[in-house]
Amino acid sequence: MKTLHFEPIHETLQVPTRTDLLQALLAKDLKVLMACGGKGVCATCHVHIKQGADRLTPRTPREERTLGYITGCAPDSRLACQARVLGEGVVVELPEGMYIERAEDLMSLLGQRAQANILHPINGAVLIAKGKIITRTRLEELKALNVEVQQLREAT
Repeated sequence: MKTLHFEPIHETLQVPTRTDLLQALLAKDLKVLMACGGKGVCATCHVHIKQGADRLTPRTPREERTLGYITGCAPDSRLACQARVLGEGVVVELPEGMYIERAEDLMSLLGQRAQANILHPINGAVLIAKGKIITRTRLEELKALNVEVQQLREAT
């Protein structure tokens, strides 16, 4: 068993060796979207490794490609579905923001200010900035998001 630490929520979890970070996040009941079904081609499980990157499996070519088009990608970025735990003491930082898969996911928030950045599920771009009001006009503009996610699923 290996110990993982999640920030900024200050949680710890014991996982078997070779568990992928996505399964660990889901085990902690963290709501992580998987627009691509965990195939490593979307941004919804993007995390930052603050410590212990050398204790994870190396990036795959697919992960490198996907990270290449994610907005907000940094040298410590990983896709949780692709990174498997090999050693002790990995510290995972969850990105600030909320990924969505469909524009309809925001209907219940219509007219409210976004509590966090609302992020595109494929490239991680900010669709609605934290503090901005979620408008019907913006939701209509985001309808193309449904088509993009469906095309991604069909391609994987």
